Amino acid sequence: MTPDQIRAQIEAALPGSRAVVRSDDDTHFEALVVAAQFEGKRAIARHQLVYGTLGHAVGREIHALSIEALTPAEYAAQGGE
Repeated sequence: MTPDQIRAQIEAALPGSRAVVRSDDDTHFEALVVAAQFEGKRAIARHQLVYGTLGHAVGREIHALSIEALTPAEYAAQGGE
């Protein structure tokens, strides 16, 4: 999978979200996901939501995925748009 495919899959499964996905080798990925669905959830629950959007690709096409999952307010507080 490519970073763009992963981004599109996350954004389709979490309506209104924004994802930025990077990879140097198309097997190890880093993702920043900003979604209102994370509101009130702990980090583990946020990561589970993201992993859930990718289904069986995690552990197969996606060998490793590092996730930063933020609410829109958290993202804005960090200086994001």
